[in-house]
Amino acid sequence: MASELSVQKGVRALLSNVSLTVNQGDVWQLAGGNGVGKTSLLRAFARLARIEVFGRLERCEDVLYSGHSAALKGALTPRQNLMTHPSGLNAPSDLAIDTALEAVGVLGHADVQTARLSAGQKRRVALARLFLPSPRLWLLDEPFTALDVQGVNVLEARFLEHARSGGAVVFTSHQSAALGDELKVLNLEHYCGD
Repeated sequence: MASELSVQKGVRALLSNVSLTVNQGDVWQLAGGNGVGKTSLLRAFARLARIEVFGRLERCEDVLYSGHSAALKGALTPRQNLMTHPSGLNAPSDLAIDTALEAVGVLGHADVQTARLSAGQKRRVALARLFLPSPRLWLLDEPFTALDVQGVNVLEARFLEHARSGGAVVFTSHQSAALGDELKVLNLEHYCGD
């Protein structure tokens, strides 16, 4: 995926010489303190960087990126939000949407205006996209934010399920994930720029 990648924001070098290979079945956590460059590197992987990126970067085109923002329209219901998948994939069926909303525990709010949901419920709706037919590579920025313990457990189980079915996950998080031996961690503190 990345070979000797460097990320620079203006005149500040955030990261230098980062190399990371993501294979089918991998679950990678990009770790490090605030401001170390986790989000910048993830956006570089997604080809959404608004910063300078140097080095070699290759990835499949089959990618789902989810950033800090839930990418939901408040005027729409959770069901309507999931019908307009941000990846451009074909609209999922009503059954697939109901199954996804049930998996994240918000099926009972499927037809409520999204703006009326709590922050945790909105995050769950956004993460319901991971339970719909989706790309092989997931790039997720702080996916555990605003989730309760049950929500975190559901998401961790989904990561493992996706990896075991041939997908791959790269995510940023300040908290440790309970993914056992299947989790690989890249501590970006070791790659801080000059």
